[in-house]
Amino acid sequence: MTALTQVRTLLSFVKFEHTVFALPFAYAGMLFASLERYGTGWPGFMTFLWITLAMGGARTAAMGANRLIDAAIDAKNPRTAGREIPAGKISPARAIGLVVVSLIVLTVSAAQLGPLALALLPIAVVFLIVYPYTKRFTWLCHLWLGITDGAAAAGGWIAVTGEFSWGAVMLWLVVIFWMVGLDVIYATQDYEFDRKNGVQSIPARFGIPRALQIAAVSHAVTFLLLLGCAVVIGTSWPFYLAVSVMGAILLYEHLLVRPDSSGQINLQKIHVAFFDANGWLALTMLIGAAVDVVVRG
Repeated sequence: MTALTQVRTLLSFVKFEHTVFALPFAYAGMLFASLERYGTGWPGFMTFLWITLAMGGARTAAMGANRLIDAAIDAKNPRTAGREIPAGKISPARAIGLVVVSLIVLTVSAAQLGPLALALLPIAVVFLIVYPYTKRFTWLCHLWLGITDGAAAAGGWIAVTGEFSWGAVMLWLVVIFWMVGLDVIYATQDYEFDRKNGVQSIPARFGIPRALQIAAVSHAVTFLLLLGCAVVIGTSWPFYLAVSVMGAILLYEHLLVRPDSSGQINLQKIHVAFFDANGWLALTMLIGAAVDVVVRG
């Protein structure tokens, strides 16, 4: 295996492209907090660098642990049997090494971002590592994931100010409800497998039609929280425009996964709804925040 192939395998293993989900919210929190604290949306290159490394380390550790802990389940599921550990492309030992290195990067980065970031680190690590186990005993696993990923948005804020504020809390809530909705949609792919193998999820517990209704409600709350976030932070028109676009993207996402007359969902549309639509939503959030702090700065 060439070095390039190994890099590609590792990036695929941790689903590097999914970094586009949480990282823009962390940057948005950083920009908003910097404007509030220093009167400028840019906190300095080193703060930006340590936030990037912290989020990268956290996400890589979380995904690596997830794939490692779920390897036996993934091997049974036809949709996931080709993942790197079940397929033998990455050994469990190598996956453990990647998780350990990622946690070291996260720890060093948190130490550079202030006492509160470092003090909250153990709690964050617990949430990162425990998530894969939640689907073994509760259909609220989606909420656990939302709380875990939502910490990225609050983390970007805390890294700049060294303290919580209502702005950080609102950003955290936005990501919690957004992630719950998108993860429920994603979980509909494994409805049959999860029910047969005792894997807990909202689709497995309530059925696909009700699960999609729950996801829609979660995303409606997301939109309302985005508006609340704009009010609490005191944003200007560019962010309100971005919120409108994000609302349209959420609506489009749910139109994509609406079941047909026979109650079936096109799996390809689930991929578009999960990755493409939500990727654009996250980037819209970042662009809206960036333009807003320029206008207000």
